[in-house]
Amino acid sequence: MARLMRTLVALLCMVLPSFAAAQKLDVEIAFDESQGAIGGLTGDHILTDQTGAPLALADLRGRPLVVSLVFTSCATVCPLTTENLRKQILRARQTLGDDAFAVLTFGFDASGDTPEQLAGFAGTHKLKGVPDWYVASADADTTATFLNDLGFSFRAAAGGFDHVTQTTVLDAEGRVYRQIYGENFPLPVLVQPLKELVLGTETMSIGAKDLWNRISFLCTVYNPLTGAYRFDYGIFFGIFFGGLSLIITGTIILRLWLQRRRAIRNQTRHPRASEAT
Repeated sequence: MARLMRTLVALLCMVLPSFAAAQKLDVEIAFDESQGAIGGLTGDHILTDQTGAPLALADLRGRPLVVSLVFTSCATVCPLTTENLRKQILRARQTLGDDAFAVLTFGFDASGDTPEQLAGFAGTHKLKGVPDWYVASADADTTATFLNDLGFSFRAAAGGFDHVTQTTVLDAEGRVYRQIYGENFPLPVLVQPLKELVLGTETMSIGAKDLWNRISFLCTVYNPLTGAYRFDYGIFFGIFFGGLSLIITGTIILRLWLQRRRAIRNQTRHPRASEAT
């Protein structure tokens, strides 16, 4: 019997580590799934916010949406991610405008991220005072479908979840536009895709608003010394003096061409006078 028990223990020691390794999140697969979601349209899911009220994703369409994926019982990465995201969101809105985009913190622990938990999480991390920042979760089926839309991967682990630290930027139609990874990313990583969505990379018309958006897109630059974006008027001066140089150079070339043309014309009209000279 003692020999049998030792054999069983030995087998368990071999099987359990293999089982744990099988449950561990495969980073390469998770990354491929995350990137594979780009361009996909998220569904019109009905979530539940921190007050217990329904929150329809369809109601958040019409402008970009930044989706941060957390679970409220996390004591390490998720709180740090949320704190850093809050700072970056406030800086981004200084550049793009307070109502340029919305933010959703989504609790992906369907059983644990109750409205009460979400409310406490929002209060602890000062999200309630930030305009257009929504905090919500959903039932298990809706959560699974929404996370699949976002390309988000996680696995149950001891005391919580093993998951990708992912923030997803959706466009105004709800399509996955960009994936951002890590709990502390540089400001341009967040602002650049939002600039592209809010201000646009192409001028669709000659209207004043579209033209100004195009100018703002080109002239809003990141200053690594201050860690913030600013409107670079130097670009205007560069365009002005560059255009002025082209005009002056063009004028000189035109005058020389006209002088040469007049000289050729005079030689054609008065060939003898030219020969005598």
